[in-house]
Amino acid sequence: MSIVHDTPRTRTTYDGVDAIENALAEPTQGLIDAMPSITGDIAVLGVGGKVGPSVAVMAKRAAEAAGVDKKIYGVARFSDPHSRAFLEQNGVECVAADLTDDDQLAALPSASNVIFMAGNKFGTTGNESFTWAMNSYLPGRVANRFRDSRIVAFSTLVAYPLADVATGGSREIDPVGPIGEYAASCVGRERVFEHHSLKFGTPLLIFRLGYSIETRYGVLQEIAQAVQDGIEIPLEMGHASVIWQRDVADYAIRSLTLATSPPRRLNITGPEIVSIRWLAHKFGRILGKEPRFTGTETGTSYVMDGSSIQSEFGFPSTTLSTMIDSVAAWVAADGETLGKPTKFQQRQGKF
Repeated sequence: MSIVHDTPRTRTTYDGVDAIENALAEPTQGLIDAMPSITGDIAVLGVGGKVGPSVAVMAKRAAEAAGVDKKIYGVARFSDPHSRAFLEQNGVECVAADLTDDDQLAALPSASNVIFMAGNKFGTTGNESFTWAMNSYLPGRVANRFRDSRIVAFSTLVAYPLADVATGGSREIDPVGPIGEYAASCVGRERVFEHHSLKFGTPLLIFRLGYSIETRYGVLQEIAQAVQDGIEIPLEMGHASVIWQRDVADYAIRSLTLATSPPRRLNITGPEIVSIRWLAHKFGRILGKEPRFTGTETGTSYVMDGSSIQSEFGFPSTTLSTMIDSVAAWVAADGETLGKPTKFQQRQGKF
């Protein structure tokens, strides 16, 4: 299987899981140039998730490439030994801790910069109290512990209501409108972090992400797999916002330089609002399969305008065309998946 990766200057093909994980953590020149301005160490809280290893390893590699002495801490329970091994092999200092335990939280090493990625989404339905504890209560404990740090706090595009696709998607100035317990708890996360930022003067950036993509999971992988397997693709959620995981990691680290009090919110996504029907036909041509559909487009979807982050740091280094080619090659080769469906087509907020 081949993974094709774009940079502003080169186009390279990677093969296999190890290669894609390394490619997702490769720093851009823009990040390397920015690292001297990010003073102090960096702690990535919730590093064991899908995106966390890319963020932490990229930060370490960028610091080394920039010639700056900077510790990168990765904090998680580390239920996945592969994730911890990848981090440690790349110089990230792993700290095993349960963030919900106040004593363990207090014992974490101090860092001038914190990227907060912990949270709960899948399994919310039927376990709402845990989701609220992780997504709304825990941020207050973290914000209090790291009141003297800069914080980039991951959030989600579902903090917004479903948007009219014809208007270009939700913008940062638009009001929130969460649907369902998960989305509401994420708005709670934002508000609790905001409260502590205003109370302590903590520089904060709310990082509203939608949707991170790589070969093993994400909107594109799910559409490509459905085409490959002949499964009907629902069209009620007819469009999506997508961005390659390497660019997510790059933006997350560089966003430390944008943290302010009062806090700023930024939409993190690619420049296109992508039609699900168009994607399916595109994958169909590559894979030699005819896509099957059910339902029709409603005109509203979880989509957002990413022009603000792009004006700060430029367009993502990985184009939509390259994402499609990489995912199609992975699916055609029966590459492994992470087994974590995004449920991006969920319109009632039940995750």
